[in-house]
Amino acid sequence: MSPARYLTVAILLLLPLAASADPPRRTPADDNIDRALQFLKRSQESDGSWRSANTKNPGVTALCVMAFLSAGHVPSEGPYAKTVEDGIRWVLKNQQANGLISNDGSLEMYHHGICTLLLAEVVGMTDRKLSEEIRAKLPKAVEVILKAQRANGPHKGGWRYRVAETDGDISVTGWQLMALRAAKNVGSDVPAEPIDLAIGYIKRCQSFNGGFMYYPGAQTTVACTGTSILALELCGKDLHRCPENLKGGAYLLKNLPRWGSDHFFYSIYYCSQAMFQLGGNYWEGFRPTLSEQLLRYQNQRDGSWLGTDQGSRIYGPNYCTAMGVLALTVEYRYLPIYQRSEDVQGK
Repeated sequence: MSPARYLTVAILLLLPLAASADPPRRTPADDNIDRALQFLKRSQESDGSWRSANTKNPGVTALCVMAFLSAGHVPSEGPYAKTVEDGIRWVLKNQQANGLISNDGSLEMYHHGICTLLLAEVVGMTDRKLSEEIRAKLPKAVEVILKAQRANGPHKGGWRYRVAETDGDISVTGWQLMALRAAKNVGSDVPAEPIDLAIGYIKRCQSFNGGFMYYPGAQTTVACTGTSILALELCGKDLHRCPENLKGGAYLLKNLPRWGSDHFFYSIYYCSQAMFQLGGNYWEGFRPTLSEQLLRYQNQRDGSWLGTDQGSRIYGPNYCTAMGVLALTVEYRYLPIYQRSEDVQGK
C-alpha cells in the first residue's frame, strides 16, 4: 500500500471529522518540501533523535517526525520509513515512569505536549506492534496533561512550562489542547470539563483589537493569535468560525508574519493551521505570504531553514525546518490534526 493510501485509511479510521476529498496533488512548494525533508533525514542522530542547541530534544524530535508525516511519509514504508520509525521509538524511550516525556525540567510541558501530540497522531499509521506500544504509553501521557492544567486563580484552565506551577500561557496551552484533541480522536479518555476550562482561559486572553495575548493582561502577539484560533477551532464544531476566531483572523490578515519577526517559525506554524481552519478569505489571504516567505528564504544549499529571530537562532535549523514543512503541508491534510470537516471547505 502506498504511503498516501495508507495515511488516508488511517485518517478515516481515526478522525470522524476527516474530509472526504483526496489530498491535493503536487503544489509549487513540493520541491522545497522534499529538499527540507532530505535535510532533516541527514541531520537525524543515529539513535533516532534530533538536536536543538546541541542537545537531543524530545519536542524538536517530535516536530521533525510530524514533518515527515505531514508530507505523507509513514513509518511502515517508503524512503523515510526508518527515519520516521526511529524518531517515534526515541520519543517512546524517553517517556518517564510517571508518563512525562521531557528531558528539560524548565520547559517540560512544551516537550510533553508536542510528544503526546505526535504519539496520538501516529498511532494509526504504524504496524500493530509499534501501535500497541504507543497505545500502552499514551494514556499516561494524557494523564500528565490533565494533571498539569491550572485549577484555580487567574490562569484557571491554562497550562505553563511545568506540571507543578500556578500560572499559564497561550503558547503552552495550545500544545496541550492539540494533544488532547488528537488523543481523544484515537479513543483516549478526555473529559469535557478540562476542555471547557481551557476554552474559557483562551477567551480571556483575547484583546480588544481581536488578537490574543500571551496570557490575560500581557502583550498581544501574532503567534498567540494563531495558537488561540486553532485551539478554539479544534475544541468543537460550535466554535468553528466563532466571533472570537473571526476577529482573530482579521487581526492576522492585518499583521501577517514576516521574515525576521519575533517567533517567526512558531507564528507560521500556528497561523497556517488557524487560517486553514477558518478557510475562505482568511486562508486565501494568508497563503501567499506563507509560501512567498518560506520559498524565498530557504537555504538553497541544503534545503534547511534558519530564521534570523532569537527563537530561531536558539532552537536551530532542525526546529525551523520542521516548522516550515509543517506550515507548508497544511493543505495536504495527511496529519489527522490538519483535517477539517466538509462543511468548512469552500467557505
